[in-house]
Amino acid sequence: MLDQSEFVLRADHADYETACPVLYHASEGVATLTMNRPQFNNAQNSQMTYALDAAFQRAVDDDAVRVIVLRGAGRHFSAGHDIGTPGRDVNKSFERAHLWWDHANKPAAEFNYAREQEVYVGMCRRWHDIPKPTIAMVQGACVAGGLMLAWVCDLIVASEDAFFQDPVVRMGIPGVEYFAHAQELNPRIAKEFLFLGERMTAQRAFAMGMVNRVVPAAQLEQETAAIAARIAAQPRLGLALTKQVLNRAEDLQGLRMTIDMAYGYHQLAHAHGQLLGQGHLGGHDAASMAAANKAGA
Repeated sequence: MLDQSEFVLRADHADYETACPVLYHASEGVATLTMNRPQFNNAQNSQMTYALDAAFQRAVDDDAVRVIVLRGAGRHFSAGHDIGTPGRDVNKSFERAHLWWDHANKPAAEFNYAREQEVYVGMCRRWHDIPKPTIAMVQGACVAGGLMLAWVCDLIVASEDAFFQDPVVRMGIPGVEYFAHAQELNPRIAKEFLFLGERMTAQRAFAMGMVNRVVPAAQLEQETAAIAARIAAQPRLGLALTKQVLNRAEDLQGLRMTIDMAYGYHQLAHAHGQLLGQGHLGGHDAASMAAANKAGA
């Protein structure tokens, strides 16, 4: 018999500004996925996350597609997780992509633990292992959850005005859920990146090996397209096997275990904030985080 005390009724007040949070276009072997919430700097709600998953699946299923480019509409690649737009849909149930139960009616820390296993860690791992090469085309802000979307891609091409930032220590949280910081950066640089929460320029990210190319903003699309075209000329299976080898090498170097370990601490931070009466974001919201980021910049 079900214990009804284990379940919670939460109202969903999400008001979506678009029915198409991800645009899809395929031509000459390249599928382009465009995050399409420019008025909110492509903040990721669950609507967008599941739309991205469907778009990646579409590109994988299309034998004519050899390479996938991920980009953001407007001025910024992605400002991170949606923590304050009218389309924030944390209380909404979706058809699950992984074997985790629905979060929407679960109590206390189980709510965040189950949701973020699905839409953050689970989705990012799923996209990281896509057998086709992926390229993140980054302009403007790539902040917090935006990092996760760029990091799961095989290559990152950034414009000179791009910047990278993970300021969530301000919330009492040890970095975003897909914790690839120690793989993407030297651990000492990763500590600086997280402790200070400062913006890392595209030029410094390139010097750290996190970014493949830095180009003038006016040339970003052209340069990314040229790289994608060159990759698309390679044999499909050769690309898939090469990617698989390198991804498994990352796992042997500790990527998967690091993410699993960090995820537990991440959820502890959420629960701690709730116990203190500050909510799972340590008393912050979109407005306070944006204000602090601007002040720091």
